[in-house]
Amino acid sequence: MTLQQIYYAIVVSEVGSINKSAEQLYITQPSLTSSIKALEKEIGITIFLRTRKGITVTAEGIDFLQYARQVYQQYEILCQRYADKASIKHKFGVSTQHYSFAVQAFVETVKQFGTLKFEFALRETKTMEVITDVGTMKSEIGIIYLSDYNRKVVTRMLKEYHLKFFELMDCRAYVYLYKHHPLAKEKSIRFSQLADYPCLSFEQGEQSSIYFAEEILSDMEYLRTIRTTDRATMLNLMKGLDGYTLCSGIICENLNGSDYVTVPFEEDEYTHNSVMTIGYIMKDGFTPNEIAQVYIRQLEQYKTT
Repeated sequence: MTLQQIYYAIVVSEVGSINKSAEQLYITQPSLTSSIKALEKEIGITIFLRTRKGITVTAEGIDFLQYARQVYQQYEILCQRYADKASIKHKFGVSTQHYSFAVQAFVETVKQFGTLKFEFALRETKTMEVITDVGTMKSEIGIIYLSDYNRKVVTRMLKEYHLKFFELMDCRAYVYLYKHHPLAKEKSIRFSQLADYPCLSFEQGEQSSIYFAEEILSDMEYLRTIRTTDRATMLNLMKGLDGYTLCSGIICENLNGSDYVTVPFEEDEYTHNSVMTIGYIMKDGFTPNEIAQVYIRQLEQYKTT
């Protein structure tokens, strides 16, 4: 097993195609296929399943790749320290549910280190992908939330990927909407008042289990719903359709602007409120490097009591 083979396997897993990976690596497709097959034969497992539609990573492959990424990351760190520092950039990645404060913390971290010597990645993505990204070391840190409703299911997934959850803050539900929404000036909003407006939520793809929903109180029944995949579109739908979403109430105006407001959600005898515990996840046993430590400190500035 060589570092080159490990790197090839990592690239193929991220690109999802032998042909496209070969182009990216500037080698021929047969050479890449031969290298991957030799690696699989040596370690005695099948990393990739090959089909007419492309490739998928096997369960054994996922386990192998999570260690392979750690090995290759340590190799990159070694090169950065002792080889030509100008030619290798240290990578740092964050995968997160759609939280503006997580983006703001990332912005401040990048400002501190700059992009000349470091390569950064921020992935606002689906809940399950946050877990798998950190589980396979594609990202060093992930941002998710736990609640009484999803805690059992999500915690089980974290254990499967050998991840630890570190609590940042506890938040009650807020209604997030456009500043000219008919309910925007209310002191609090009950569920019954929202019946005439579409509830906006982030699409979770194939992992569409309600337990992976990003929005608190996702177990309630909503008469009108619209799903989207990114924050910019959600904000546009709030403005254009008087849509709303339920959130933590922690909003960064310098990123989302001042055209949107949060109003406390008021429970009644028919509908409950709930607490969402937002935190970050890391690989169990992973020691945060300097960049990760700075990012965590930026996140901790949003801690609430």
